[in-house]
Amino acid sequence: METDTEGAREEALRRAISGGARPAKPNGIATSFTFGWRALLKIKYIPEQLIDATIFPIMFLLMFTYLFGGALAGSTGDYLQFLLPGILVQTIVTLTMYTGVELNNDITKGIFDRFRSLPIWHPSVLVGALMVDGVRYTMASAIMIILGLILGFRPEGGILGMVAAVLLLQVFAFSLSWIWTTLGMIMRSEKSLMGVSMMVMFPLTFISNVFVDPETMPSWLQGFVEINPISLVVTAVRGLMHGTVTFAEISWVLVAAVILTAVFAPLTMYLYRNKN
Repeated sequence: METDTEGAREEALRRAISGGARPAKPNGIATSFTFGWRALLKIKYIPEQLIDATIFPIMFLLMFTYLFGGALAGSTGDYLQFLLPGILVQTIVTLTMYTGVELNNDITKGIFDRFRSLPIWHPSVLVGALMVDGVRYTMASAIMIILGLILGFRPEGGILGMVAAVLLLQVFAFSLSWIWTTLGMIMRSEKSLMGVSMMVMFPLTFISNVFVDPETMPSWLQGFVEINPISLVVTAVRGLMHGTVTFAEISWVLVAAVILTAVFAPLTMYLYRNKN
């Protein structure tokens, strides 16, 4: 009797499961936001991740303005007008490495393999993380600009110029992030990835027009600074904030962003699908 009852229950359960419509497969937008929410929860429970987006920009801006402003520009006020857009670019491009670091962590912990086995749009794992990086960039930009305004930064381009500068910087940062996701698939640890990223970003950001006018540099160094992609971004951001930007300056940044994305986004996805 008990066996018959259990058999009836099993049969009823099978009918209930097989009779209902299967849930629709989630689209890429939904899964991207899901993985973005996952990244936000990580920040919620480990808020120290935001130190680079909050404390470090403030430290850099204050130190360089008041330590070198008088020597380089004659006054801290004049130097702040030149420095803030550059420090903003330096801060954001440095933050781009975190998506690659988080991806590398997922690979090390094994959850990466679980994500690849899910019936979802696979790029959503990376797109969701990159979307949250946009939150980091916006937060860092807001902190830098508000502090700059308090210290005496006066952008002649007005609010629209500042908003356009931040948007252009975010586009470039999004494209730059694909380099670190590619390396995140290749490097064997997050420490090695951070070491490589700093080895690349440190000279690019310092041998640029972030801190000083390239005209003060030796002629052989000026050539590198002029083609440095960081210099191109700084020039466009500085021009948007001060109302002096040209169409060519914006175009060069967009071209660089398209090239970086076109090269490294497909490469990242190829490594993602074929990672052993």
